[in-house]
Amino acid sequence: MTYSPHTDADRARMLEAVGVGSVEDLFVDIPASVRASAWDIPPPLAEQEVRAELARLAGRNRIPEVSFLGAGVYRHLVPSVVGEVIGRPEFATAYTPYQPEVSQGTLQSIYEFQSLICELTGMEVASASHYDGATATAEAALMACRLTRRSRVAVSAGVNPDYRRVLETYCSGPGIEVVTVPIDLAEDGSGTTEPARAAAALGDDLACLVVAQPNFYGQLEPMSELAEVAHAAGAQLVAVVEPTSLALLGAPGEYGADLVAAEGQPLGIPASFGGPYVGLMAAKMASVRQMPGRLVGATRDAAGHKGYVLTLQAREQHIRREKAASNICTNQALMALAATAYLSAVGPAGLREVAELSTIQARHLVTVLADAGLAEPRFAGPYFAEVTVRLPDAARRHATLAERGIVAGYLPERDEPKLRDTLLLAATELTTDDDIDRLVSALEESR
Repeated sequence: MTYSPHTDADRARMLEAVGVGSVEDLFVDIPASVRASAWDIPPPLAEQEVRAELARLAGRNRIPEVSFLGAGVYRHLVPSVVGEVIGRPEFATAYTPYQPEVSQGTLQSIYEFQSLICELTGMEVASASHYDGATATAEAALMACRLTRRSRVAVSAGVNPDYRRVLETYCSGPGIEVVTVPIDLAEDGSGTTEPARAAAALGDDLACLVVAQPNFYGQLEPMSELAEVAHAAGAQLVAVVEPTSLALLGAPGEYGADLVAAEGQPLGIPASFGGPYVGLMAAKMASVRQMPGRLVGATRDAAGHKGYVLTLQAREQHIRREKAASNICTNQALMALAATAYLSAVGPAGLREVAELSTIQARHLVTVLADAGLAEPRFAGPYFAEVTVRLPDAARRHATLAERGIVAGYLPERDEPKLRDTLLLAATELTTDDDIDRLVSALEESR
């Protein structure tokens, strides 16, 4: 889009039209104590200077040669068909599909996305348009509050710390209390949410229990037991899942989850230095009226032709803050389309293969580290494709390896002081034996 700056004459005409004498008069409602009085910005640059500066900034991005970093974002192979599909102009430039008669392609892609998420999670209905896993989790908790008419939320300490922070932010506005249920961090502990401790934190005013599967530290939670605990208190279970794991683990719909939230990044979306991603949300059909985000349904027109339309939600859901169940106003359909193309390309067997290869490499990694006397699992019990290991002087060695182009996982002590000298390592189908050997060699040299 061509950009033409306004001239002084342009600005004068606009100010006259709105009835003020200066640009500063437009901001008189903002108290002077918090109003900026000066702008500390650099002087203008010539185009070639801007290009040089942008190139310098881009050069600071370092692509690691070897990476075991996960903690919510994972390296997976993205089939080339995904980029081909989402790069089509009718999808790449599409906006909110309020007019179904001119948005059938976008609406159908969202409908297919919702159908695939329902199949993956074992739930009855899924919505689209969530920004990422963190916001989908927060929206699911708020939805549970509306469904139960309660104002307390319990969240396991095994949920991604970033998700918990977003949840607390979302709940701070409406005055919803968030309580944290600790996980077993004993030296020989499970690293999971104990049902008895969860039951002690619940009460008759609790709306939901939020638990991750697998949890942030890679451990597999006792989801069926936690669902029973939540339901016994009249609360709902919000399962925060890693979608690839569902090719091997039980679906949330099978173990009693009422609401499901997830980060869709593993489904055909590159890590991309942190985004854009897509949040997943699914629920039971009885709860559909309280679901935030876009919801597309299939119908037939007067001539009997199949068509797609936004359904079961009034327009207020998206534009009127005081009446909306959510203030999500983005379409986010392009990233949802990427997930749809990915799942369609790999299919059920391919997704299972991705999950199996990831778990195989995670266990091979643990075995090699243990045989070398470098590290061993911090927690007892099963894990999926990510594992927390004991590693002496972990922070120093982590930094040393990063200087050598090896991102050796995530440091849990950043969020949990009790996990000092541990490392959270993730493996995927892209993790090679050579990657593991290089990590082991670098760790031996960094002792």
